[in-house]
Amino acid sequence: MRALRPMSVALLYPGDRPMRDRSDPAESRFAALFAAFAAAGVAAQPAVYHDDFADEVAAQLRRVDAVLVWCNPIESGRKRDRLDALLREVAQAGVLVSTHPDTILRLGTKDVLVDVRDLPFGSDAVRVESLGQLAAGLADRLRFGARVLKQYRGQSGDGVWRVEGIEGSPLLRVRHARRGSEEERIDMPALLQRMAPYFEPANGGHMIDQAWQPRLVDGMVRAYLVEDRVAGFGHQAINALYPAQPGKPAPTPGPRLYHVADLPQFQALRRLLETQWIEMLRTRVGLTRAQLPLLWDCDFMFGEPTAGQAERYVLCEINVSSVSPFPPSCIDPLVSALMARLASRGA
Repeated sequence: MRALRPMSVALLYPGDRPMRDRSDPAESRFAALFAAFAAAGVAAQPAVYHDDFADEVAAQLRRVDAVLVWCNPIESGRKRDRLDALLREVAQAGVLVSTHPDTILRLGTKDVLVDVRDLPFGSDAVRVESLGQLAAGLADRLRFGARVLKQYRGQSGDGVWRVEGIEGSPLLRVRHARRGSEEERIDMPALLQRMAPYFEPANGGHMIDQAWQPRLVDGMVRAYLVEDRVAGFGHQAINALYPAQPGKPAPTPGPRLYHVADLPQFQALRRLLETQWIEMLRTRVGLTRAQLPLLWDCDFMFGEPTAGQAERYVLCEINVSSVSPFPPSCIDPLVSALMARLASRGA
């Protein structure tokens, strides 16, 4: 019975066999979170994960009340398929899983950009189902400006490409968002060859084509969320696709600066998220409030303001698989939210 023992939570993150054998909270990225759980009377334990000892981790998770998960869609060359199956199994057994793999599929892939394209924070985004469809439609869309092609699921800019036509030339300006990439000038057949792997079934079988936002030069804002409340902000002035000066390489992305939720600069965005946008998003993708991740974030670009708007924000992506690092201001709300959710389940 719950009254006889404290709530228990596992913090799952990737690592190797020696890391799991040590299971030392102090060597993880989450030392402060472990300490906060301990201060709140919640028994928190590391659950270092690798496919090679997945069954061992599964047995561990069945003994806790909840698991918080930090694992990228592609981690050290491996996808999350085995982990996601494991998490579904333990969730079915009654363990609270955040973020549940089914929630990730609704919220944490690039498909969400198409789902919300008509909402106030949406933009012109198209789901491209095949390489042939990309070949047939991209040239027409490029007549109206640059586009950004995004693979279905990934991280760190991998599989995100800016494409722009060159007036009077059959060539395209193309740049991968992966760190260290330089702009290239290639023709359409070469571009299609580059994009072909993303249309393989194992990679999701499709891409998302989103209109380029010229105000990316003003940076990117990340809103960190605990359930449906803003818990902090991150701001990155120079980001992965920041445009280069003519004849020069693109600048190196700058650091993301972290701020508390009360930062005056982004209070309008906070109000919109907490009073309208999260509810719109949740409803559009078919999630209940209880299915929202305990910790997640939304990346916003600055859009062109419309009449009556002092500022416009355009959704770039939503991160739910591995939200780290995050501002210290997220820690106490995250601990409280997990305890409240477990209490509501009678755990």
